[in-house]
Amino acid sequence: MTLILGRKRGMTQLFAEDGTVTGVTVVEVGPCVVTQVRSADVDGYAAVQLGYGDVSDKRTRKPQLGQFKKAGVPPKRFLREERLVKPADSKVGDTIKADVFKIGDLVDVTGTMKGRGFAGTIKRHGFSRGPETHGCMNVRDPGSMASKRIGKVIKGKRLGGHYGASRSTSKNLAVLRVDADQNLLYLKGSVAGPNNGFVQVRTARTGIKKVVVSKAPAPGAKKKA
Repeated sequence: MTLILGRKRGMTQLFAEDGTVTGVTVVEVGPCVVTQVRSADVDGYAAVQLGYGDVSDKRTRKPQLGQFKKAGVPPKRFLREERLVKPADSKVGDTIKADVFKIGDLVDVTGTMKGRGFAGTIKRHGFSRGPETHGCMNVRDPGSMASKRIGKVIKGKRLGGHYGASRSTSKNLAVLRVDADQNLLYLKGSVAGPNNGFVQVRTARTGIKKVVVSKAPAPGAKKKA
C-alpha cells in the first residue's frame, strides 16, 4: 500500500496519438513528510504517519506542535496514517513525492463532496416529478411514506435531507501521466470534491487489471448445430 496526500486542481483532457480523448483529474500530491513511524511493539500496530501542507505554529494544537518539534519537521495542516503489514522502511523526516506512482497504476482517491445543504428527493435521490396538468398537486412531493398498516416511516426511506459534505472514494482510477517536477498526477475519471479540495491518494485495494479475452472461435472449429 502507498498513501500520499494532496489537492484536487481540476479536470482536463489528454489526447492519444490516434486522437482518442480521455477526461482526467489533475491532482497535486506532496511533497509529504513522514512525521511519525508506529511499530507493533510500542503502538500495537505498524503504520506511517504523513503530514501535508505547511501551517504556522499559532494555528497548530500544542500537543501536535510538540510532536512536530520532537520529529524535527515543520508543522503540517493535514495528518493521515497508512497501516502497514510489516515494519516500515521509512524514517521520520523522509519526503514522499508523486514519483511513488507510475503510469498504469490503479489508485483509490478519497475526497469530500461539495455541500449542497438541504435538498429534496429529486435533487438528492434522482426522483421524477409528477405531472403539472389536470389539477395535479403532487409535483415535487416525495410520495407515500409507508403503508397505513405499518403506522410509521421505515428506516432507510429515501427522503429530503442534508446532501453532500460527506467523504466519497473513487476506486480503481488509472494513472495516465506522472509529472514528477510539478508533483502532478493525471487520473482517469472524476474525483469527489471542489477544486483545491484536500484528497487522499492510495494504491487501489481491489483493483484488478482487466484482460480482454477474445470470444472468436478457433480456426477450424465447427459451429454447434
